[in-house]
Amino acid sequence: MSAPAAPRPDGPRGRWSYVVRARSSAPVEEVWSLLGEAARWKEWSFLDRAEVVHEGTPVREGVGAVRQFSSHGIGSTEEVVAYDPPHHLGYAIVKGFPVRHYRADVRCTAEETGTLVTWSGTFDERLPGTGRVLELVLEQIMRRFATGVCRYADQQHRSPG
Repeated sequence: MSAPAAPRPDGPRGRWSYVVRARSSAPVEEVWSLLGEAARWKEWSFLDRAEVVHEGTPVREGVGAVRQFSSHGIGSTEEVVAYDPPHHLGYAIVKGFPVRHYRADVRCTAEETGTLVTWSGTFDERLPGTGRVLELVLEQIMRRFATGVCRYADQQHRSPG
């Protein structure tokens, strides 16, 4: 009898998925500083609330941190499940969006001319028949996040002091 397969370190993956990419001329560390700290999301995105409501261990914004994000009262509560500055942030939605098993990964990769941000996610639909619509909505929201953080990082990188 063989040993059972080890569980995947990145958790369950859903049936539906998206991947978006954006590029910044700023170095990875500058882009990461905007993504890795929840409160900074208000600087570059459409969100009006972005905060840590439960600290991670041993790093405040790291694994185990619970963050809330919203715009005009609509948003989500997310738990950080992967935290490897300045390259990888993984999170799972714990409430606020009609999906199950949601997992997203934001990766910042150094390139010769700056940073490639790759934002990917998977989920299962909570309500039958809503998967494709939610996939499109999430892809558009994450595209706004990825391009928004890259544009803001570019502006900050180019402006003096």
